[in-house]
Amino acid sequence: MSAVSEPATFNKTEFLRLMMLSREGDRREGILLRQSKGWFQVSGMGHEAIGALSYLLREDDWLVPYYRDRAMMLGRGMSNKDLALAYFAKRESSSGGRQMPGHYSSRELNVFSVCTPTGGGLIPAAGAAWSMKLKGKDSVAVATVGDAASRQGEFFEAFAFAVQEKLPLVIVIEDNKYGISTPTDKFMVLNYGGVISEDHVVKLDGRRVDDVLEAGKAAVEKARSGQGPTILWCDIDRLSSHTSSDDHRVYRPQDEIDEMADRDPIKLLRDELIENGELTMEQFESMQQEIADEVYADYTSAETAQDPKAEEVEDHCWAETVPAEAPPISTGPSTMVEAMNTTFKKALESNPDIIFFGEDIEDPKGGVFGLTKGLSDSFPNNVFNAPLAEATIMGAAVGMAGYGMKPVFELQFMDFIAPAWNQITTNFSSLRWRTFGEWTTGCVIYAPYGAYLPGGSLWHSQSNEACLAHVPGIKIAIPSTPEDAAGLFWTAMHGDDPHFILIPKHIFRKRVEVNSIEPVPFGKAKVVREGDDVTIVTWGNTLELAHEAAEKLAGECSIEVIDLRSIVPCDYESIAASLEKTGRLVVIQEDTRTAGFGQTVVSEITAMQEWFELLFAAPQLISRGDVHIGYNPIYEYAALPDTDEVIAAVRKTME
Repeated sequence: MSAVSEPATFNKTEFLRLMMLSREGDRREGILLRQSKGWFQVSGMGHEAIGALSYLLREDDWLVPYYRDRAMMLGRGMSNKDLALAYFAKRESSSGGRQMPGHYSSRELNVFSVCTPTGGGLIPAAGAAWSMKLKGKDSVAVATVGDAASRQGEFFEAFAFAVQEKLPLVIVIEDNKYGISTPTDKFMVLNYGGVISEDHVVKLDGRRVDDVLEAGKAAVEKARSGQGPTILWCDIDRLSSHTSSDDHRVYRPQDEIDEMADRDPIKLLRDELIENGELTMEQFESMQQEIADEVYADYTSAETAQDPKAEEVEDHCWAETVPAEAPPISTGPSTMVEAMNTTFKKALESNPDIIFFGEDIEDPKGGVFGLTKGLSDSFPNNVFNAPLAEATIMGAAVGMAGYGMKPVFELQFMDFIAPAWNQITTNFSSLRWRTFGEWTTGCVIYAPYGAYLPGGSLWHSQSNEACLAHVPGIKIAIPSTPEDAAGLFWTAMHGDDPHFILIPKHIFRKRVEVNSIEPVPFGKAKVVREGDDVTIVTWGNTLELAHEAAEKLAGECSIEVIDLRSIVPCDYESIAASLEKTGRLVVIQEDTRTAGFGQTVVSEITAMQEWFELLFAAPQLISRGDVHIGYNPIYEYAALPDTDEVIAAVRKTME
C-alpha cells in the first residue's frame, strides 16, 4: 500500500450516513437472530462516533480493533456486505466463516484480525508500531480496547513498551462503563489517577465527532512525528446489551437506559447538522430509509452466499512448505551453541528484516547461555534486549511478523512460557487459520529447555513440549546435534509459519564432530543408529539414554534409534518403516507422562491398523513421572528417566 496516501476527507453529513449504516447493520442482525438466522451478534451501538478516527489514517497505517468497531471498519473501507458475510459466517468472509461476527480483519486495509480475548491485540499492535519505527516509516498503529480490558496485564505491557521505545501507537479505550454486566467504575484504571501518567492520557467525549477528531488528530500527529504513544480515553455509552447472549435490562436500571438514548451519537450529530442548516429531518428520514433498503439487500444477498466447505477445515493451518536448505555452518568439532550462533550471524547478514529480541541477549552477555554472543555488537539495529515480560516478547513477535518482519525471539527458559501463553494460543498459533491464510506469523521463538543439569529446580528444568504440541498451528522442533540445530533454525527462519525451537541444555554445549551438512526440514526424523530388533524413538536430552542403552544391550539385541528432531509435524512414517524391521517400540521422553508427546507417538502407532500389525509386543513409554523437578540432584535424577529404565523396557519388548 502507498506510504504517501493522505487520509480521507471528512464530511459530517457523509459520516452521519456511515454511523447510520453501522447502526442499521446492527439492527438487521438483531432481527435476523430473532428469526433464527445466524448464531450470534455483538453490537457496536453507541460506539459509532469513534469511527471518525479512521478518517485520520493513511493506507499504510494499521488498525487493531476490537469487536464494537463496526463504524470504524466501514470508515476504513470495509463494505456493509463484508460485514453481512461475516455475520452469516460465509466462505467469502474475511475469516472464511471461522470467526464470530465483529471479529474484523483485512490484510488489504491493514486491519489486524480481532481476537476474542479482550486486549489480546494490544501487544501485537505495539510490535507492528515497533516495526514501523525500525523501518524508518512515519506510519501509525491505532489499537482499540474496551474499558474492562484496561485491567489486562497486556494493556500495561503494551503501553509500557510503547513509552519505552516512543512507538507510534495510539491506544483507544472505549469506556462504556460496563464489562458485560459489571459496572467498571471501580475497575477502570484511569479512574484512579496516577497509575498511568496523565501526560500520556487524553480524555474526551467519544459521543461527539468533533471531540474524537480533535483528540485523535493530535494523537496521530504526535505518534507520526516520533513523540510516542497516547491513550485516548473515550467516554461513551453501550446502547445495547453486551451481545445477543445477554439482556442488559436485567442489570441496568431503565432510567439509565433512557438517559443514554438522549446521548446517542447519531442523535447528537443529526441535531447538530439540522441546527446548522446542513440537514433537514426529511432528508434524515429519507436517508434512513435508503440505508435500511441497502442493508436489507446486502444481508439478503449474503444469506445465500457460499458456505464454508467441510473438507477445507484444516486448510491454512500451515504455510506452503519451503524446501529446506543446508545451514551455513562448517564440518568439524562443534557444539549446538556454536552452530546456532554461526547460523544467527549468517541470517542477520542475509536478511535485514530479521530481528532478535529477548532478555539479556545484547552484548556483552549475549544471553544467559551465550546463544547470541557478538550479535548486538555486529548488528546493533537488529538485536535488542527485551524487558522481563514474556507476553511482550511473544505479542511483539506476532505484530512484527504480521507487518512483514522476521522475528527470531528468545524466551530465556522454556519454564517461563506461562506469561506468554495468552499470545501463543490467541494469536501466534491461530492467526493464519482464522483469517483463511490472509495474515501470517512467520517467526521463530526459541528457548533453552530440559533438565539433567543439577541445580535448575522447578523453574529451570521443565520439558513441556507437549503443552505446545497440543495447540494447532505451531511447528515445534527439539534438536540434539549442532548440525540439526543449525538446520532447523535455518529452515524456520526461511519459512512462513510460527516455529518453536527448544534447545536441550544438558547437551547443547557437548562438543561433537559434525561430519556432514544437510538440509533439515521440519517433520523429518533421523535414524541415528541402525538396528534390527527394537526401535527406540526419542528426542532432545534423552538421546543419550537411547545410545547408552543400545551400547549396553549390544550383546543381547540390535537397537535402532530414531531422533524425531521435530515433534510437530511428526514423522510417523519413519517410525513405521523402522518397525517393519524391528516390530518392537520403546519411546523415551523427558516430559511428564500424562498427556506427554510420547503417549501421542504410542497412540498414533497403535491406532493405525497396518502399523499396529507390525508390533510383536506392547510399546513401552519411558518418561518422567507426573512430578516436578526438585533442586537437590537426588530429587532431579529420581524424577527423570534413566538408562536402566530404558534397558528394562527394551528387554520387556524382547520377552
